[in-house]
Amino acid sequence: MENKNITTDNGKKIAQLHWRIQQWKLQFQLMDNEIVFIKRLLDSNAFKPNIPNLFERLQDYKTRVEEINNRGEAIRTQISLHENNLGSMSGGKVSSINQDNVKKNDSLQMEVDECMGNYQNLKSEIFNYTGSILIMNKQEGK
Repeated sequence: MENKNITTDNGKKIAQLHWRIQQWKLQFQLMDNEIVFIKRLLDSNAFKPNIPNLFERLQDYKTRVEEINNRGEAIRTQISLHENNLGSMSGGKVSSINQDNVKKNDSLQMEVDECMGNYQNLKSEIFNYTGSILIMNKQEGK
């Protein structure tokens, strides 16, 4: 009877870890979609002319977006490896979840949180800067 409870608890723990992984993947998918928009914005001609250091500032943003994107890719690779490892455990081959897997999950959570925090800060910085220098089309007839 006790062995069945251990197996059930193990299954619940693995399911919780998989759920977390799915949340991370969703966060990165949303980030990817937003990065496409940000890159297009930074490459556009939608900004007022004669803004001091505009080109340099946009280039800096592009570089920083790419660094965050690359960091995200590296984290996603780690997540995939971790997920594959957990997948082999859910097949019933392993009687108890390894503490190393829980530690790896917690470590990945910290990396995801840091990457997402850095991304959100950069996104805010970009939107705050570019929002004030966008060319506004005047409506015809006014």
